[in-house]
Amino acid sequence: MPADMNDYFKKKKPGMNQNKPSGNGGGNSGGGNGGGFNNPMDNLGKGAPILIGIVILAFALITLKPFTIINSGEVGIKIRTGKFDDTPLQPGLHFYIPVLQKVMPVNTRVRLITYSNNRTSAVGDNYASGAFEGGLKRNPAIQVLAHRGLTVNIDLAVLYSIRAESAPKTIETWGDSWEEKIINSKVREVVRDVIGQYTAEQLPTMRNEIASAIQTKVT
Repeated sequence: MPADMNDYFKKKKPGMNQNKPSGNGGGNSGGGNGGGFNNPMDNLGKGAPILIGIVILAFALITLKPFTIINSGEVGIKIRTGKFDDTPLQPGLHFYIPVLQKVMPVNTRVRLITYSNNRTSAVGDNYASGAFEGGLKRNPAIQVLAHRGLTVNIDLAVLYSIRAESAPKTIETWGDSWEEKIINSKVREVVRDVIGQYTAEQLPTMRNEIASAIQTKVT
């Protein structure tokens, strides 16, 4: 009986040894697969280039901002390599090329310029309450000579606005300080000419006639 058992185990050992390489090989194979690295981009397949393109486009839009919004009461002036377009951009969304172009917004609302030494005038109070959305510019009273050479101070308020269709040409010719160069200079010139025709005594009694003459020449 013992001899037979020894023979039995001797016959089984070769078979058992043959199974071990197979088991070890499977373990190595499994370990090799589990420790490998998979590229996440492989899972995207053909959609990867499209996704990358969208990301690049979004980054460019945020960084370069090739668009602008013109608000109501404004026009936009497109400038291409230093040259002003003659046609103003109307309120809304507009695109442009940041490197070659830029858009300058221009206020076309009615604005107010005052000439007075009184800083608490009714005109200033009206502006503070929002009566003039376009803006207010304050200046000292205009000092001029009356007909007989007497110096007088003239208080004046002028409403003005820039025409939308002529805004590009105006800004191109006069620049950002067009109000100072056109409106302020014109008003002072007209006031000197008109007041110089009246004596100091006539100014209080002929206020309406003087205001009408100034308005006619300014416009």
